[in-house]
Amino acid sequence: MEQFVQEKQACGYRYGEPARLLARFDRFLCNEALSQCELPRSISRKWLAKQPHESEGTQYHRICAVRQFALYLCRLGYPADVPDRSLTTRGASSFSPRILTHAEIKRLFDAVDKLTPTARSPMRHLIMPEVFRLLYGCGFRLGEVLHLRVADVDLDRGVLTVREAKFGKDRLVPPALPLVQRLRTYAEVMGDRSPDAYFFPSPSDGPWSLSAVYWVFRGLLLRCGIAHAGRGKGPRVHDLRHAFAAHALLRWCREGADLDAKLPVLATYMGHRSLAGTQRYLHLIVELFPEITVRTNAAFGDVIPRRNGS
Repeated sequence: MEQFVQEKQACGYRYGEPARLLARFDRFLCNEALSQCELPRSISRKWLAKQPHESEGTQYHRICAVRQFALYLCRLGYPADVPDRSLTTRGASSFSPRILTHAEIKRLFDAVDKLTPTARSPMRHLIMPEVFRLLYGCGFRLGEVLHLRVADVDLDRGVLTVREAKFGKDRLVPPALPLVQRLRTYAEVMGDRSPDAYFFPSPSDGPWSLSAVYWVFRGLLLRCGIAHAGRGKGPRVHDLRHAFAAHALLRWCREGADLDAKLPVLATYMGHRSLAGTQRYLHLIVELFPEITVRTNAAFGDVIPRRNGS
């Protein structure tokens, strides 16, 4: 297992959570008293069985981890049962990102600009307006913003460096000039700090937690009258990233831009591993704005790929 995890990490995967799942699987296997290096079907299926109160998603991640490890064992010549692909097929998700409108984004920014300091968060009125503008203005993942260090924010060149992002890659992100100017003002207020300091420090000087920002977001939605369907159902903080991508594509569609040329740029900017992650936003804006399909197909042909069965 250690060799398998090392191979995955050498290929650029962080592989943190799957490694933890395999460690649990290893403890289970130790109790099964295997006499040789093998992975019998009866034993692996026993561990892969859905646990009480376990969600389908959690079981899915366990199955994926064991399946990949079993394939690795087979590649090395050890007998191992590889779970059927059908076991790893999750039910179709009914979740769809909640794309805030431009008017809702404006109301959200108005609300975050009116935040006041609290005893527990004396700097939140300075930090949160910039955090939420980066999420929407650059399509960042929340963790990427919260883990920015002072050294990662080059306000002279107007470039932010995202380090060890998803898929273990660094990337450079140039925000729009008005946002850079806001960050310069924020940096001046915060004063001289160590290059290793978090650019958006929590009250303890570490990074803000995802949950803390989530609850600030929920409060903002309430203040600006945007309905929330419940935790995990949206709007989510991550939907600001979706809104950035959808609004950029919508603008390009309306401008008649060449989407074949724009998609790779957007994918790189957002840190997508491939174009597949970016193309799904095309489906999303078509659902929200059906007239876009006619316009883009007339100019470029079927640049927006069709969904299966549609």
